[in-house]
Amino acid sequence: MSFEIHVSGHVKDVVDQTLPGLVDSLIASGITAGDPDLWGPEAAPEAARRLGWVEAVSVSRPLVPEIEALRAELSERGITRVVLAGMGGSSLAPEVITATANLPLVILDSTAPGQVLAAIDGDAEQGGLAETVLVVSSKSGSTIETDSARRAFEAAWTDLGIDPAAHIVVVTDPGSPLDVSAREAGYRVFNADPNVGGRYSALTAFGLVPARLAGVDVSEILDEADATLLEVSIDDARNPALILAAAIAGTADGEPRRDKLGLITDGTHIVGLPDWIEQLVAESTGKNGTGILPVVLQPLSPEADPDFTPTDMQLVRLVDDAVHFQLIEQHPSEVLVSGSLGAQFIVWEYATAIAGQILGINPFDQPDVESAKEAARGLLDARPEVGAAAFRAGGIEVRVSDIALVEGASLETVLDALWARLSPTGYVSIQAYVDRVAVPQLAGLRELVAADSRRPTTFGWGPRFLHSTGQYHKGGPAEGVFLQILGPSDVDLEIPGRPFTFGQLITAQAAGDAAVLVAHGRPVVTLTLSDPQADVLALFEAAQ
Repeated sequence: MSFEIHVSGHVKDVVDQTLPGLVDSLIASGITAGDPDLWGPEAAPEAARRLGWVEAVSVSRPLVPEIEALRAELSERGITRVVLAGMGGSSLAPEVITATANLPLVILDSTAPGQVLAAIDGDAEQGGLAETVLVVSSKSGSTIETDSARRAFEAAWTDLGIDPAAHIVVVTDPGSPLDVSAREAGYRVFNADPNVGGRYSALTAFGLVPARLAGVDVSEILDEADATLLEVSIDDARNPALILAAAIAGTADGEPRRDKLGLITDGTHIVGLPDWIEQLVAESTGKNGTGILPVVLQPLSPEADPDFTPTDMQLVRLVDDAVHFQLIEQHPSEVLVSGSLGAQFIVWEYATAIAGQILGINPFDQPDVESAKEAARGLLDARPEVGAAAFRAGGIEVRVSDIALVEGASLETVLDALWARLSPTGYVSIQAYVDRVAVPQLAGLRELVAADSRRPTTFGWGPRFLHSTGQYHKGGPAEGVFLQILGPSDVDLEIPGRPFTFGQLITAQAAGDAAVLVAHGRPVVTLTLSDPQADVLALFEAAQ
C-alpha cells in the first residue's frame, strides 16, 4: 500500500461514526467517475469543470517527454537556473516537489521589491540572468503578481541585450489571454488541463514543468500517484481518503467539530508538504461561515503539546512510517499518515473534496478571494492613507483597525489587546508582507504568538497567502484576529508598463486585505518595520 493512515483516541470515534455514511454515499467512486452532483445542485456547474485532477496522471504523462526535451535544450545553452513566477497552487506544489528532491528552484511568489530583485539578480552559485529560465505559471495570466514578475524579467533581459523569448516558459490554460500573448511573443508554452483548479493542479503541467526543469524525476511522482488511484476510488472503509476526510471534517456523539487542523512534520521525509496542504484545505473549505483552518506546526510547537493542544484542533502528523510510529510515540488523539509524495497529493485532493461534501460546501470555488484584489486595485488608483497611525514603538509604526486596540503606547499592550479579542474558538493570523529571503527568521514569530495568545496561530508570507488561506480569512468562521507586518520601503522597483512600483503594489495589497477584513468585522493590527533585523527582535520580545 502506497499510503498508510492510523487514527486513535477521539479521532478514531469520529472516523468510526462518519466513515459508514461516506462509504454508503458512494462519493469515492462518484469523484472518480466525475459526478458533479456530489456537492449539490448549486455547486454542480463549477464541479463539472473542476474534476479534471482525477485524471491528471494519465493526462500529464505525454507532457513528460516534452519537458525533458526542453530541459536538455536549455542545458545545452547553459541555462540551468530555474525561477518560477506563480501564486498559490502554481508555486506551492513545485516548491514541495523540488525541496523534497533537494534540488534548487527559485520561487517568486511575492511582490516585495527586494525579493523580486534577488530573483532577477541571481547568485554566484546558481548563475545570473543569462543562465536563468523563468517559468510563468498562471491559469489566465491575469494574476497581478505573476504578470508583474514577467514584466520585470523581460525588461531585465532586454536591458542586457538578451531576447526574453529564449528564457521564458509559460504554463497556462489553452486559449487564455496569457496563452495567446505568450505564443505571439514566441515563448515556449505548455498548456494545462483547464478542468483543474489551481489548488488541485500538483500533478498537472503547473506542478510538473518547473519541477522537471529543475531536475526532478516527475515520472516517479506520477507512478506513485497512479499506484494510489485504485485505493482512493473504491467505496470501502479501508479507503485512506475516506478515512482522512472523516478525521478532519467529521464529528462524533454530537460534539462540536474540531475545525482547526494542526499539521506536523519532521521535514525530512517530504519537505514543505504542510504548506501545500494548507492552501488546498483552507481555500477549498473556508466559505459560507464554515471551514477547516490548517495550522502548520513544528514538532515542538505549543499546539503539539498534549497539555496545550486546543480542544478544537485535530492533529495530523506526517511521518515516514505510520505503522511503526504508532508503536513508539503518539499524541493521545491524532492522525498519523505516511506515503510517497505522489500518493500524498492524490489522497489529500480526494479527502479535501470529500470533506467539502461533509461540510455542505462547494470545494472548488473561492468566492471571497477577489475582494482583496479589488480593494488593492482601488488603493493603487487612489493611494489614500489606510488606518490611523496609533504610535511608533522604536522603529515600528503601529496602525490599528479601531482605536480600542490601543491601550498603551507599547507593542506588548497592543498585542495583548488583540489577543483579548479572541473567542474561545478563535485563531491568530500573522501576515508578513516582507522579503522572506532577507528576513526568514520572522517566521519564528508564530511559535511565540501561539504560546502568548494560547490559541492556534497561522503564519503566511504576503501576498502569497492571499491565494490560499486568504479565502478562509474572509469566508470561514468570523473568529480570527489579524497581525500584519510590512517591510521598509527603502528599496523599490518599477513594473514596466504599470503606473505603480512593486513597493506600492505590496503596500496596496496589504492595505486592501486589511480593509476587507475590517469590513468583515475582523480586528487588524498593522506593524510597519523600518529596520527589519532590529525590529524583528523587538517584535519577538513584545510577543513574549
